Amino acid sequence: MANIDALKSAARAAIVMPGVFAFAELVIGNAQTSLFSAFGSFAVLVLVEFGGLPRRRLVAYLAFTAVGAVLITTGTLCSRNAWLAAGATAVVGFATLFSGAFSGYFAAASTGAILLFVLPANIPAPSSAIPDRLLGWALAAGVGTAASLLLWPPRRRANLRRAVAGAMRTVVALIEAEPAQRGEQAVKARASVDALARRFLGSQHRPTGPTEATAALASLPDELDWLLTFLDDTADDVPSAEDVEALSAAAAVLRASIDRLEGGSAQADFEQLERTRRDVARALVRRLPEGSALADPALEQSSRVRAATYAARQVGIYAMRATNGNAPRGEGIDVAASTGGAVDAAEQFAVEHASLRSVWLQNSVRGAVALAAAVFIAQRAGLQHAFWVVLGTLSVLRSNALGTGWTILTALGGTAAGVVAGSLVVIAIGTHHAILWVALPFAVLLAAYAPRAISFAAGQAGFTVVLIVLFNLIQPVGWKVGVVRVEDVAIGFAISLGVGLMFWPRGAGAVLREDLANAFARGADYVAAAARESVMLGDAGETQRAAQAADTAGHRLEDAFRQYLVERSATRWNVEDVAALVSSTARVRRAAESLLALRAMMDPARLDRCGENLDGELNALHAWYVSLGWAIVNNRPVAPPHLRDGEGRRRLFECARKAASRGDKPSKQEALILVLAAQHLENLRRLEAHVAAHATSVTPARAPAGHGQAS
Repeated sequence: MANIDALKSAARAAIVMPGVFAFAELVIGNAQTSLFSAFGSFAVLVLVEFGGLPRRRLVAYLAFTAVGAVLITTGTLCSRNAWLAAGATAVVGFATLFSGAFSGYFAAASTGAILLFVLPANIPAPSSAIPDRLLGWALAAGVGTAASLLLWPPRRRANLRRAVAGAMRTVVALIEAEPAQRGEQAVKARASVDALARRFLGSQHRPTGPTEATAALASLPDELDWLLTFLDDTADDVPSAEDVEALSAAAAVLRASIDRLEGGSAQADFEQLERTRRDVARALVRRLPEGSALADPALEQSSRVRAATYAARQVGIYAMRATNGNAPRGEGIDVAASTGGAVDAAEQFAVEHASLRSVWLQNSVRGAVALAAAVFIAQRAGLQHAFWVVLGTLSVLRSNALGTGWTILTALGGTAAGVVAGSLVVIAIGTHHAILWVALPFAVLLAAYAPRAISFAAGQAGFTVVLIVLFNLIQPVGWKVGVVRVEDVAIGFAISLGVGLMFWPRGAGAVLREDLANAFARGADYVAAAARESVMLGDAGETQRAAQAADTAGHRLEDAFRQYLVERSATRWNVEDVAALVSSTARVRRAAESLLALRAMMDPARLDRCGENLDGELNALHAWYVSLGWAIVNNRPVAPPHLRDGEGRRRLFECARKAASRGDKPSKQEALILVLAAQHLENLRRLEAHVAAHATSVTPARAPAGHGQAS
């Protein structure tokens, strides 16, 4: 499917770009207009692809057109002074790259926007050339926008929706399976959900974007995976009548979600699901006086059903938001980084990234310095095609020196292959312009298709062939233009390598380790503060500070992971294991939010004496997640799951049992809150085994059993 999408996109560019260039070259007949119509078309049709609804895509393309006009004008005004051009490039490069932290649309447009500035800045021209350049850009942007919207528009989001719906259908089948078929169906559901996660990780950028709907869609694979962990654990238990009703309501919500994702109009009945969840909770309290303090299977079963139905509720909320359906507000995903319209959200996000730990800041500084150096060196050296130096710099600059160095080798190989192929084409064709015009669409097709479907080196080769054909149509110089490109891009590659060695040479992999550790530790802080505020009269201010720190750590981790996905350097890490660790940090934060929600059910003053029995378990949980982060950063074995605080759990359940036996409503509520708080912590303890298994991807083998093995 991905190759088909790449082929459609490449075919669109192969049809439109030569046509726009031909009109500018043969009808208008101005060299500046021709050049900017060609490169502008390449920017719109190859370097930029906006997703989302047609109206949003149109607005994004129109905004890109306006920004492009400003960049071309500014670049032209700076083009005759090397110092001015380099300084302006540094400012524009940093602002363009860093803006990607605020919106997926900004990130998608960054490479195209930089091209639209460095091209005019590196082709010296008087200000009188601005109208001709803008005319070429207007032709490219107008026709390119229309083609992007009408000619084989991208269906990636619709395809992802269908893939999510397919995985969700296997989960529903597991919920509704007969006991004899549950094992087989659990295997199918696990395979389907794992395949869905791999698909979302299969592109250079995770499918996040500027809208709440896009962010919600991107969150569904992780939520389905979490839901499946609870369903797997109920395979051998016999549910009560309340459990059956709750699971049926959860399945109904999932079926409505499937219908929405496949284009239907169903609405999930969250109220019914919540009623059945309350019934499960009331049944839990009724059974408390009769059950064992530690391991009553009915209590454990009902607790897991509540956890599973809560996870199903979250899946339904995300699915409704991904399809603009009705969903409870004020819950679910954090879209502060993707909405971009609220001033306070933008300000908060800027503060989070005003740190040398931020990969967005690191990459923006690195890119700005490299581009500015490339512009200055190219102009001062008087190179014939100075902008090729900048394009070479931009094309291979990665987030670490190793990645940049490896990309340089592949890029040089691809460029050399392109020079050979393009030169052979030009030598064979000679001065026959008609044949060059015929060859141009095929060259564009290769240049647009190869990077996405073949390899980075193949993309470099294809782009080199396009340039050789293009410049021989504008001003015939034969195969020599290819040799000039090799010389110029080699300078750009050297600049990229030098800057990569100077600025943060360890890359996103090292930052990812640190951010994983920080996210787990800050999430554990949040869990401890939330639990103590909810059931032990803890300090609300401390909880608020812990929540802010956990959110900031989560945002930085997500950015580091996105950057890690686009690094081209070799790594022994399994990206699926890393993704599982990233999603697990979000589950820790969500557990804290769930614990905090218990505060609204009853005054913690009534609970603090019973709630103190959770303190030992809280301390053990906190210590384990902090030690996990230390192990990841220092490349040490991960400890097994911690020992459950059995004595504290016994005292807590005894407290809850006494409260439930009093029979009045407040006492039953007290018992329920205590049981739910204990279950939230138990879910986090169970998550430890899941996290430890994936952490072996980024650390050595786990420590030997017997050092805190779970009971």
